[in-house]
Amino acid sequence: PLPAATAGPAPSAEAPAAEEQQPWCPYKVSADGAAAGRLCFRSPARGFQCVARACRAHRSAGGGSLVANVLRNGSVLLQWGPPRPVAGLRGFALNCSWDGTYTRFPCDSVELGAACRDYLLPEAHGSVRYRLCLQPRYAPPRPAPPAQCVEFRVEPAAMRDIVVAMTAVGGSICVMLVFICLLVAYITENLMSPALA
Repeated sequence: PLPAATAGPAPSAEAPAAEEQQPWCPYKVSADGAAAGRLCFRSPARGFQCVARACRAHRSAGGGSLVANVLRNGSVLLQWGPPRPVAGLRGFALNCSWDGTYTRFPCDSVELGAACRDYLLPEAHGSVRYRLCLQPRYAPPRPAPPAQCVEFRVEPAAMRDIVVAMTAVGGSICVMLVFICLLVAYITENLMSPALA
């Protein structure tokens, strides 16, 4: 399970030593181009690996470090490596958009601190193609490097349920057919043969 985002002040100095050593990720979410919301903190998902049965990974073009891990529960964990150079890094800007029927719509954009290396999208719409772009931000006069972008589509939950149901029904039908075949073979071998004799 992934750690959930927690809103509120940074951890106090009285926190346990193990928690103090873990860098917290500060972030702000702005919806539909509005002013940035309140400052929140989340603990990073250290050691997370995308397992094939429960997750599908999508990497940014050109062998970039941005990876979108699309989980079966509809959430998406974004991961990226440290940018180069690290000196002067102020944070990251994460821009989101998704394709509609005729046009592309913006979704929540996020400002992340320099210590952040992942971000969790708790809920993504099914059967919608998303495009997420991550751009490092540096202190002037260093210019911002090009953004890394990743595109993916989330499988709708209804479709997942249909596939699971069809698999279960198909397995039951196969078992019933095998049982019927064995029953017919038993009747033919033990009942019909003495009658013919």
